[in-house]
Amino acid sequence: MVSFRLAGHVCFRFVNTQYRPKHECGVFAVYGHPDAALLTYYGLFALQHRGQESAGIVTAERSRQPFSIHRGMGLVGQVFSEKDLFSLRGTRSIGHVRYSTTGSSTLKNAQPLVVDCARGQLAIAHNGNLVNASVLREELEAAGSIFQTTVDSEIILHLLARPTGNQNVLTALRKVHGAFSFVLMGEEEILGVRDPFGFRPLVLGKLDDAYILASETCALDLIHADYIREVEPGEVVIISDDGIRSEWPFKEERKAFCMFEYVYFARPDSLINDRNVSKVRVAMGRELARLHPVKADIVVPVPDSGNYAALGYSQELKIPCEHAFVRNHYIGRTFLQPTQLIRDFDVRVKLNLIKELVAGKRVVVVDDSVVRGTTARARVVNLREAGAEEVHLRISCPPHRFACHYGIDFPDPTNLLANQLTTEQITEYLEVDSIGYLDVPSMVRATGLPENEFCLACFTGNYPVQFDPHIDKFVMEQRLTRSHLFNNAVTHPELFAGSK
Repeated sequence: MVSFRLAGHVCFRFVNTQYRPKHECGVFAVYGHPDAALLTYYGLFALQHRGQESAGIVTAERSRQPFSIHRGMGLVGQVFSEKDLFSLRGTRSIGHVRYSTTGSSTLKNAQPLVVDCARGQLAIAHNGNLVNASVLREELEAAGSIFQTTVDSEIILHLLARPTGNQNVLTALRKVHGAFSFVLMGEEEILGVRDPFGFRPLVLGKLDDAYILASETCALDLIHADYIREVEPGEVVIISDDGIRSEWPFKEERKAFCMFEYVYFARPDSLINDRNVSKVRVAMGRELARLHPVKADIVVPVPDSGNYAALGYSQELKIPCEHAFVRNHYIGRTFLQPTQLIRDFDVRVKLNLIKELVAGKRVVVVDDSVVRGTTARARVVNLREAGAEEVHLRISCPPHRFACHYGIDFPDPTNLLANQLTTEQITEYLEVDSIGYLDVPSMVRATGLPENEFCLACFTGNYPVQFDPHIDKFVMEQRLTRSHLFNNAVTHPELFAGSK
């Protein structure tokens, strides 16, 4: 990051111009189907938008037989071959797609994680972020636990694996705090667990006689499973040969569902709280138009996340909506980045502009968020170069001023544009004619739900679950990595022979 001065105040230009809020993770589970692995593979395809760094599937056939597992780095289609899926036999399965929020992006951190312990074999696939992970890990290591990864999901496994008297799985779960929706597979059952605040989504479905758990309903749609209901905040769903039952081991808390699921993360064809996500985003666009109208010739969405909000904005003000930005859908996770050869390469390689649609026009660009501002600024430059007469920016959520500690990779607050600059300064920095953010009441109104059922911490700074502000999750990651290296040096000294 480098800083520069603009009209008497300091602005920030970030080296990584690709930044978008990173997805958390996606989980999927099947109980009681002969093609459990294949269904999980399809389910992970539907949840690919929630994580593109790694993917994995664990299956189980009969009690006390070793679990089968396959994990890899990359997209679902890259990780699994037909041969891999054929080797994953069993009627029970859990799967995971990952973006690293806590823990680095390496194969050892890919999920599901599997252990063999006094309780038998356990496998977990986790979406979320534990706010007491550092404390729990130190306690477990002091008691003799040896960790193989740097992800907080492994902490849950260690807690569940400890044979401490009469402590059962439900008792162990009470020790974890924060955001977690996960699926857990044992030798006889599969559990779906959602934290008492309900930060992250988790839904229950059924296909013939098999039960399905998934992060979003779009995964149920792909395999033609019937949507039954959401797993409730604080609920543990236990699926076994005896059927399905629920336990409620956690203290009751107020709901705190992540609003950014509606704004950006969830697929538009999913249902959340029995509300279609695309309809909520259209409603947000309408609210945005009422709050910040402008005289313009065209509305241009930033694909794909701004499409539905732009549609609502266009409908409300009766301004034509034109898809002037064309997205390249075939960009992989990495590519060769030129230095000076192509200006704004990171932006242009993903979104190219149809100049003929914007030349001489007053343009309203609608996006879901502006986090650091670098990509937004580059798009404005592209529009100006293409001959746009005016450029107005409209954002379908409030300014992001605070970090997320519950599983979304929003950076340190000092790296958030709206944390450092006023709206007027942001307008000047982005070089737009005007900017308009949706406010909290309008955003909530678009969902049709009460404000007190959401987590709005990244907008308001009011955090539902307390955390230690001195333990940043990325600092913790570095500490965990050092601890992991030390453990390897102890258990595998031959790998470190001759090192200083």
